[in-house]
Amino acid sequence: MTAARVLVVEDDEDLRVAVTTELAASGLRVGQAGDLAGAHAELANADYHCAVFDRTLPDGDSIGYVHRRRLEGWAVPVLFLTARDSLGDRVAGFEHGGDDYLVKPFAVAEMTARVNALCRRSGSGRPSVLRHDDLEMDCARREVRRAGTLLTLSDKEFAVLEFLLARPEHAVGRDELIEHCWDSRTDPMSNVVDVVVRRLRLKLREPGLIHTVRGRGYRLAAR
Repeated sequence: MTAARVLVVEDDEDLRVAVTTELAASGLRVGQAGDLAGAHAELANADYHCAVFDRTLPDGDSIGYVHRRRLEGWAVPVLFLTARDSLGDRVAGFEHGGDDYLVKPFAVAEMTARVNALCRRSGSGRPSVLRHDDLEMDCARREVRRAGTLLTLSDKEFAVLEFLLARPEHAVGRDELIEHCWDSRTDPMSNVVDVVVRRLRLKLREPGLIHTVRGRGYRLAAR
């Protein structure tokens, strides 16, 4: 089973390194950012099962960002880390979309246990049905339809299409696809991604949905 992925958003570099090191040691895959802009970019480019946000970041209070994302339907569990320990601050964290709230200073072991609990709660953090234009993927039933017609895909074709469907309009690199859809023994210089994408394009038929982004990889888009 693939390890859960956690995003740590903390502007204090020493604390960020300590937290990410501990989470990685517990078997999690960890991404990191030092501000909200960096966090937004990370969340757009990778699937996360949990996000750990410091409250006070250089470009704003993270509860405002999380609240806006919740209104858009974003469902990834969030743990807030903060030095603000008043009852009002804790309540505000939950009311703005937080799932857990840990006051600094904290024991890193406790933080790790809370993050693991949130990852278990989130599952994949992704809806069971993904749609884009006339393409629909039912992840639970492992069925893909284009304009209502059921398509027959191999496991690798399904995995690559699922990864692209989860981030429509975003360029996805070949190395990202290899990391998520193949095992660690796959040579990143091989052409396995291109072969699968070529087969997918044939099966999806025209008009094309998977576009090559020069120097970056592939993008799923209606045009």
